[in-house]
Amino acid sequence: MKLFAFVDTALEKARALDFLAPLAIRLYLLPIFYEGAHAKLTGFEGLVQWFGAPASQGGLNMPAPLLMATLATATETAGCVLLALGLFTRLISIPLMVTMTVAGLSVHWSHGWAAIAGKTAESTLRLQGFMEWLAQNFPGRFNYITQLGDPVILNNGIEFTVTYVILLAVLFFYGGGRYVSLDYWLGRARNHQTGSLKPAIA
Repeated sequence: MKLFAFVDTALEKARALDFLAPLAIRLYLLPIFYEGAHAKLTGFEGLVQWFGAPASQGGLNMPAPLLMATLATATETAGCVLLALGLFTRLISIPLMVTMTVAGLSVHWSHGWAAIAGKTAESTLRLQGFMEWLAQNFPGRFNYITQLGDPVILNNGIEFTVTYVILLAVLFFYGGGRYVSLDYWLGRARNHQTGSLKPAIA
């Protein structure tokens, strides 16, 4: 019984650090959405064409491609800023989840689950055979290609997309974190003005 009591006490004290989890999620997602937003902003015309092009030409065949591209770009750009500040965290999580869901269904769903092809996948086996041939016949080229890491096959499945949606769902339900988000301090200021005893919601 003393062991259980000790564990309960330790877990309760660990709650003092609960702000670290949403902070870590925000910091993890920030470069991901930055890369996406930057690519969309700098290649916006190509993005619109890709959204509107038929599937036979490698496009997504989306209706109103200009509108869809604008919404996706604006959402990810705003998401970068707001996640960095921890401002309107729960609110911005909604359109970000929608954007990720649309991307998952329109781009990644047909490729299955895995983002990187597994070791037993046919594409991986073919790559492995090629790398073995390269090592035997052109060892210099093989070393050049592998010196920064082993090549892999990008399967482009929904694995990463689902991961991002889950992390965004956590931010939606729990906020950006105590102490480390503007949401928390704005909530405290609002409670101080109204005399509310409610804890500030991050």
